[in-house]
Amino acid sequence: MAKLSPMMQQYMDIKEQHQDKILFFRLGDFYEMFFQDALTASKELEITLTGRDCGQEERAPMCGVPFHSAEGYIARLIEKNYKVAICEQVEDPAVAKGIVKREVVRIVTPGTVTEAAMLDEKSNNFLMVLIRMNDRIAVSYADISTGEFFCCETESSRFDLLKSEIQRISPSEMLTNDEESDFSNLIGSIGGLSAEYLNLESCEKRLKEQFSLMTLDGFGLDTKEKILSAGALVKYIDEIQRSGLINLKTIKTYSLGNYMILDQATRRNLELSETMRGRTRKGALLSIMDKTKTAMGSRRLKGWIEKPLIDAKAINMRLDAVEELKNDFLKGEELRDYLKAVYDIERLAGRISIGSANGKDLLALRNTSNVLPLIKEVLESNRAELLNKVYDEVDELADIRALIEVSIHEEAPFSIKEGGVIKDGYNEELDKLRLVSKDGKQWIAELEAKERERSGIKNLKIGFNKVFGYYFDITKSNLQNVPDYFIRKQTLSNSERYITPDLKELEDTVLGSEEKILALEYQLFLEVREKIGREIDRIQKTAAALSELDCICALSEVAHKYNYVKPEVDNSDEILIKNGRHPVVEALDSKTIFVPNDSRLDCSGNRMMIITGPNMAGKSTYMRQVALITLMAQAGSFVPATEARIGICDRIFTRVGASDDLASGQSTFMVEMSELANIINNATRKSLIVLDEIGRGTSTFDGLSIAWAVVEYISDKEKLAAKTLFATHYHELTELEDKLEGVLNYCVKVDEDGKNIVFLHKIVRGGASGSYGIHVARLAGIPEKVLERADEILLTLERSEKNYQTDLYIKQKKRRPTINEFEPNLFNFGAFSFIDELKEVDVNNMTPMAALVKLQELQQKARNYG
Repeated sequence: MAKLSPMMQQYMDIKEQHQDKILFFRLGDFYEMFFQDALTASKELEITLTGRDCGQEERAPMCGVPFHSAEGYIARLIEKNYKVAICEQVEDPAVAKGIVKREVVRIVTPGTVTEAAMLDEKSNNFLMVLIRMNDRIAVSYADISTGEFFCCETESSRFDLLKSEIQRISPSEMLTNDEESDFSNLIGSIGGLSAEYLNLESCEKRLKEQFSLMTLDGFGLDTKEKILSAGALVKYIDEIQRSGLINLKTIKTYSLGNYMILDQATRRNLELSETMRGRTRKGALLSIMDKTKTAMGSRRLKGWIEKPLIDAKAINMRLDAVEELKNDFLKGEELRDYLKAVYDIERLAGRISIGSANGKDLLALRNTSNVLPLIKEVLESNRAELLNKVYDEVDELADIRALIEVSIHEEAPFSIKEGGVIKDGYNEELDKLRLVSKDGKQWIAELEAKERERSGIKNLKIGFNKVFGYYFDITKSNLQNVPDYFIRKQTLSNSERYITPDLKELEDTVLGSEEKILALEYQLFLEVREKIGREIDRIQKTAAALSELDCICALSEVAHKYNYVKPEVDNSDEILIKNGRHPVVEALDSKTIFVPNDSRLDCSGNRMMIITGPNMAGKSTYMRQVALITLMAQAGSFVPATEARIGICDRIFTRVGASDDLASGQSTFMVEMSELANIINNATRKSLIVLDEIGRGTSTFDGLSIAWAVVEYISDKEKLAAKTLFATHYHELTELEDKLEGVLNYCVKVDEDGKNIVFLHKIVRGGASGSYGIHVARLAGIPEKVLERADEILLTLERSEKNYQTDLYIKQKKRRPTINEFEPNLFNFGAFSFIDELKEVDVNNMTPMAALVKLQELQQKARNYG
């Protein structure tokens, strides 16, 4: 095989160190990709695939993107969970001997993005490391764009609980030593951890360096699993960022029991941050609740909603702060006006810490600091403890503001290497150089006028290019007038170019000063940024306080706009809601008046509400609103009701609707049963359970049996006794009110007038008189002839079932039940099972012998039954 060309060999050497990344290799004004990288990138980015001679017989596949627009292409690759290594020329091609030296100067992965254009300003971008060792699992996760860093740990036996937490965090990228667990359906980019990341001693040392500590105990990093997960994360970022992590100032460790746990099914069913259909923000709870004015506040509010508190004191601190701003609306409005001027200084601090912030970023920080004294002035006097805490934690950053004010030019460009970043008057040497540069250009203009007059050449002018510098340009028609001291430098088709000693002297002065200006401005900007970087912890603390204030302001605005009330939140087992409303349905459907409903649940006489009624009558809306009101209260929000008392719930479970999981080959019924198993196995007495149509994915009797058994189990004081809302079409379950303590029947009130019905959306005591399925079909537009036939069939079936039940009851009375029958409290289902089995016999496709055997089998079962 022929040897590779020197440039291609350089590419291959660098690529060898970055096998798992797409290498952007700088060639002139383009980033080029070769071989498999080119094939992948051309397909994913939809760019032209070409080829390049590489020293071998076959040309190397190649594609490229312009360097000035590379960010957009990189972002598209990151969205598809690729990693990208940026390889730049690190020496001047003009002075290079041989191949220009190149190095990877930056690596971009889904979890380490810091560029604003690649990030969702309303969501965090977390990188996660999961360590499983023996019977313990620890996860650490950080958003390097904001400096947030967290760690938690649990037993391996509680992996399902941790899985729910991972789904909530939704990291963009995960690294793990756990090869057995499959996270492919949770996270897009997953990688393994090599041995170098799993050295306990080096991880502990790196964390101590990062936090400038002698011991890690103060951060709660008290197990090897926690230390390994947090240390591996920091070491991985070291490798990727290749710069200091000065914005990771602290790590917050927590227990999974510190917050309400919401599994993926519950977050999906309650539509907290996106809708089930379309997966859009509009129509989700956050679209109603998020009235924040800053990106920082929006991210924090999302965290509050997806991770409600279970500490009554902390919840009531939030509620008191919201109440104060709701009652003092002018104070809240003033704060909201000031917050509009606050930039995303949380992520701005991140860019400062890794050395990517530019002049405009620093001006944004200054503009934010301008309103901080005004915000503190409004917050000087508060009744709410949380508002006083915000007041104390907001630093006015006066010194930082003053530094930026005197150093950074108001019209600073995005680039920090092209000049125009530093203000006049900030640095004496820079001012002198600028004066020389300005005067030098004036001297050149004067020299041009002088030589034009001396030579008599009216169109003589001085030009400039990067190759020859400054020169006199003289057209060929005037060559006879060129002075003898002019030195010819270049001949063109229409003119000649000349230089003189005077022009070269001025050129050295002007160009020398401009090069020095650019170099000095860059140096001065780095010094300013570095000074600000040493105050990152103050900026982060202020950003956290402002985001908390923004959330409080947003919740007070929502409470005022939609007439929400302050809930009473305590550690009782009671949920009492008067005139509760669904926050999203009420807000988005302005054409109709929302019908409010009361709710009462506890762990004694009101443990379970069995709710019956037709489809479209509002059962699901009612149950969801109870869950949402509970969640909103524990997040620290006022709630849509006239009165509410919420006993803290440790978890909310929902089983609302289901669909086939085609990816894992699970049927609707299997998905339903899996979700139900998760609820039964993990719910506690302090949980709130919402179940809608359990058992509908299988045959009638199987489904009814499962639903019946579930009601018995959940309502049993000795087994669970959790607060439960249970909607069903199995009207037989309404008999359980008389059989089970704490189980109460409710139904949706309906007005019926012949073939027409009106849904009143009111939940009342008692069971529904019918399912009204045909009425609903009529509302949906099913043709009348089909409905008339459905009415006939329904009447026949109802008569048949009634007669059959009566005959069965009489026969039962005449004999003693056999061991083959069900227990009396579950009805006498033996006969129904027998009929089902008989219906399933496919006579047309049976051989005579098989038919005789089946007939004999059925006859024997009939005799056994009585």
